[in-house]
Formats: sequence, C-alpha cells, structure tokens
Amino acid sequence: MKKYILITFVLIAFASCDNVKKISLTKLQGSPDYDEAKLTLNGFDESNSEFNFEVDNYELGIQTDTEFKFKLANSAKGQHIHFIENNGPYSAYYSKNIKSNLKDGNNVILAFLSRSHHESVKNPNAYVFTQIGEGEKIDIEKQYLFYSRPKGTYTGEDTEKLLLDFYLVNTSLSSDGNKVKVTIQDSEFLIYEWAPYIIEGLPKGEITIKLELLNSTGRLIETPFNPSVRKITLK
Repeated sequence: MKKYILITFVLIAFASCDNVKKISLTKLQGSPDYDEAKLTLNGFDESNSEFNFEVDNYELGIQTDTEFKFKLANSAKGQHIHFIENNGPYSAYYSKNIKSNLKDGNNVILAFLSRSHHESVKNPNAYVFTQIGEGEKIDIEKQYLFYSRPKGTYTGEDTEKLLLDFYLVNTSLSSDGNKVKVTIQDSEFLIYEWAPYIIEGLPKGEITIKLELLNSTGRLIETPFNPSVRKITLK
C-alpha cells in the first residue's frame, strides 16, 4: 500500500513505509541565482564538429560561492557548460568552444550553464536548444525534460547528499499544471517546482533514478526523451 506524505510546500513523496525513512528529497537553497547569465550559440563548424558559444554575465572556471554549509560533489575546475546530446549523460566543458563527436543523422543538442557543483542555471537565456545533422527532425517546440544530475560514481562524504537536477524546455511546473515524477529505487516523489533538490538516505550500491514529465492529470507527456532513466553508484 502506498503512503502519501507531504515533504515540502512544493514536494510530495509517496513511498512504501520501509523507504520513507531511508530516502528523502528536499529543495536545495543557497546558490546564487545568476538571473542575468546568458549562453548563446555563435556558430557550428561542421568540418570538425565544433560549437562556438558566447557566455555573458557568467564566468566559467571559477568556484560558485554558495551559502549552504554541507558538502556536495563539486568540480575543482569550477563553473562550466553542461553539454547534452540526444539526452545522453552530459559532458562538462570549461571553455566556450566545444568539440563533439556527433552521430550520423539528426542530433538534438542541449547546452546550459552550470555552477561548479553541477547545479544548472535556470533562467530563460542560460541555455541553447537546437538540432544539427541530416535525418528526421524533431519538433523542438514541444515540452521537454532532460536529466542532468546525479551522475556517475560517488564515494565517501559525497554519498551523503546528492544533487538532483534536471532541465526543462518549453514548459514549467505548478501544483495545477505539469509536474515531474521522480522514482529513486522504490521511492516516488512528485515535484511541482523547477528547482535543484537534495537526495539523502541512499543505500550503497547501484541506484536507479527515473524522471517523468507529467501533465496536469498525471499522464506522461508524449515527447522525445520522456521518461529518462539513469543508474549511479554509491561506494
């Protein structure tokens, strides 16, 4: 039997009684907003698959100054760009020129500014969403959800608090509109606010995380890359 529990004013979790005490999801606060940050695609060199971006009001390669006191997995190289091809795992880049190994056919590209602890910048100008290559195009005006964090393998203190972060394109979340369903192992959460979240209480080993963009009636929105499923490892 499912048990419904209010976690925060924007977040509802429903999970088995065994998992409620183990896995929790709470909104992360204390990061600078970077409301004026901007990412622009200046051009793409097809001969060597190089993307040339412009970054305004945001500095790559520095550490993000945060107010939270706990530790999150963080890049020693500083702030960067998360670069995603076809909703695969992101690659982090610390300069404005990005070389990519594009596959044959059409490639859907999402790039967005990221803080040093891998939290995305969510203002309307902080991302680029496009498609490049031959082949059947998708409708990039549809509503999209892209998975970002957590990613990879976590060890030591980094296993205690993990950043959950995703990127929305052409949509928003609200209590009476679209929402994101997060499934972490057997625990399920509904998110009504586009924000970063902290996962706590994860067991060691392989963890499966699934993200689904749902409409106001709770049905899966039929759009490419929805849902997204990732596996991470805690040691």
